[in-house]
Amino acid sequence: MRIARFTTGDDPRFALVQQEGDKTFLAVLGGDPLYMPAMPTGERIELGDGVRLLAPVIPRSKVVAVGRNYAAHAAEFGNDVPTSPMLFLKPNTSVVGPDDPIVLPDWTIEVGYEAELAVVIGKVCKDVSPQNAMAYVLGYTCANDVSARDAQKTDGQWGRAKGFDTSCPLGPWIDTDVNPEDVGVVSRLNGETKQDGRTRDLVFDVPFLVSFVSEAMTLLPGDVILTGTPAGVGLMDAGDRVEVEIEGLGVLSNPVVRRA
Repeated sequence: MRIARFTTGDDPRFALVQQEGDKTFLAVLGGDPLYMPAMPTGERIELGDGVRLLAPVIPRSKVVAVGRNYAAHAAEFGNDVPTSPMLFLKPNTSVVGPDDPIVLPDWTIEVGYEAELAVVIGKVCKDVSPQNAMAYVLGYTCANDVSARDAQKTDGQWGRAKGFDTSCPLGPWIDTDVNPEDVGVVSRLNGETKQDGRTRDLVFDVPFLVSFVSEAMTLLPGDVILTGTPAGVGLMDAGDRVEVEIEGLGVLSNPVVRRA
């Protein structure tokens, strides 16, 4: 099942994504499926002109991100692989959706892309074991952990470098059927492949991450965990377009602009 959040110019709504040949339809849902069963209203809209996909979820409280969770990515920056997950937070104000611009702040000149598999939490989750963790996962989406590299180096802490507005594109929808054990994670810059990894190479896998995070903080429905990025990260600039593709899930695409 794929769950999208969209607008046709009015208030955001949710829908189930249905594919028929080369056409995509949205079966509109009543209410928020994160808090109630998915109940179709009977309205069905073809995805196209006049329909704008939004970030499939705006986390109620937080985005929890994991640093250096692929050994090759840690190595490309000269870092050791962490012995336990390296966590940091991105505010929900950093979240944008498909085709929304990534706006480069005027205080940074080195902004990078990071393709990641994102985990969407489906119910309140606290102190769960890795064996039970997947019962708390609603599904998965594509994420771009946009990072101001220069600020990341000078600040010491990563809050500003990774938490600025538009630094967390999510989309195009939540897929409840993805198996996170071994899927491809790809980024493209202006159509050229830059990252090409697989989740089987995660240092800490999804069940372990959900459990580990839940030991430190309560995860709420709609919270998101970014699982880390494979090697091949680089910089982007105004006028670029960056894509994140998760195998079997879809493509998240965003233009890059600089604040005037």
